[in-house]
Amino acid sequence: MYLTQTLHRALQQDPRRELTVTGDRVRTVAESIDRVSRLAGGLRELGVGRGDRVGMLSLNSDRYHEYLLAVPWADAVVHPVNTRWSAAEAAYALDESGTEILLVDDTFAPLAGDIRGRCPGLRTLVFCGDGPCPDGAVGYEELIAGSDPIPDARRGGDEMFGLFYTGGTTGTPRGVMLSHDSLMLSALGCQASGAFISRDGRLLHVAPMFHLADIAIWTCGLLAGSAHVTLSGFTPEGTLDEIVARGVTDVLLVPTMIQLMVDHPNAASADLSGVRRVLYGTSPISESLLARAVERFSGAGFTQAYGMTELAPVATILEPADHEVPALRRSAGRAAPHAEVRVVGPDDVELPRGTVGEIVVRGDNVMLGYWQREQETETALRGGWMHTGDGGYMDENGYVFVVDRMKDMIISGGENVYSVEVENVVARHPAVAGCAVIGVPDQRWGERVHAVVVLLPGHELTEAELRDFCREDIAGYKCPRSVEFVDQLPLSGTGKILKRELRRRYWPDGERQVR
Repeated sequence: MYLTQTLHRALQQDPRRELTVTGDRVRTVAESIDRVSRLAGGLRELGVGRGDRVGMLSLNSDRYHEYLLAVPWADAVVHPVNTRWSAAEAAYALDESGTEILLVDDTFAPLAGDIRGRCPGLRTLVFCGDGPCPDGAVGYEELIAGSDPIPDARRGGDEMFGLFYTGGTTGTPRGVMLSHDSLMLSALGCQASGAFISRDGRLLHVAPMFHLADIAIWTCGLLAGSAHVTLSGFTPEGTLDEIVARGVTDVLLVPTMIQLMVDHPNAASADLSGVRRVLYGTSPISESLLARAVERFSGAGFTQAYGMTELAPVATILEPADHEVPALRRSAGRAAPHAEVRVVGPDDVELPRGTVGEIVVRGDNVMLGYWQREQETETALRGGWMHTGDGGYMDENGYVFVVDRMKDMIISGGENVYSVEVENVVARHPAVAGCAVIGVPDQRWGERVHAVVVLLPGHELTEAELRDFCREDIAGYKCPRSVEFVDQLPLSGTGKILKRELRRRYWPDGERQVR
């Protein structure tokens, strides 16, 4: 299988269908394919050869869509770069991967000189923004206009489609190698569930397109015949407006985005009735936030996808019907059609149902490996299973409940405390907009449960009041022993809360000492 296969099918069946929408710029299938084939030709003229990595550092746009298709059309490998990284972090990934060509937009063009200075192997910059082309860069539109279209290389199968660096929230980023088959099989499995992208709809890309979560729904959208609507970045008001103005039917949102949208003053008056599907994932969502979201998007089915970059990225799916069962809303769903999921102990033997262990996954969606890290690849894929590093358990009906990242589990007085469980309770307090729970050093307990809380505007809450509220639902040793109120939580480019940043002031050496 190969990603560009979806373009050939669309051209054959409906060449005049809208394929991309960015602001006032609307392009049909036929127009997009002409541009993709010419961009691929231009990349070849710039020296891109078979298997070469081509980088992209840009906000969401129709040009990002074209890049993701033109690079494999030219028989090369995409390398989307995290937009939240510093120049040094971006240069590290570009240098390690041997990326020689980088596309940058208006936002990141000012960083290009610094990146180039740190990455001597980076020989060509292509400017894909709307402003004037910087000196020394090749203009994206000029490259397309001046290049002849070339035949599709039909790169596919177990050949690498993309190199996706992990976010670096736990240390040095690692390049995850994903094949065409792994990405396409994951998308086909998701679509086969009947719970993903609706057919012939309008799919909004507001989550960053460098991240595999969005690339996954982009692939599903290619299969489903979607028109791809892009927003350069997320704001709650802007996203609500775009959903209404563009007639959006499908959208992927991370929990932080959902919280900001449903609690925004404009949410009550926005006509969200056209939304058929809200997909969410990448980090846990509290039960109280999910309930508010279901009320706001009253006509939409909610689908949760659990997985990781190394799984291309979906492992389990919680379907809309599952959301109607209150007890299942806390789960991550059941194994997707393309994946096999188990919960195992330290010896990699499957554990009895209901027992907490590590979640492992097997299937053709699993990564090829980590770029130039054979030992880490062997460790992660030992026994033929991808070891996720997530702690969880499976019930008798095959529903997976993720209790915590193994590294985020708090050990207080010898008791295991799962931060997600505490966060779910804290988030139910009517004054709480968002929260994160971490372990911080404590002379008596080793670690104590510490809550970092963002309050809803106009609300007040004391540490004692929150602790008393939590005691109604969880054991005393799980309740926060200390609480910190902040205006906002540190977030990654994909909206994940960066717990490492929260821990840093409490663990000055960067390592927890209670393991």
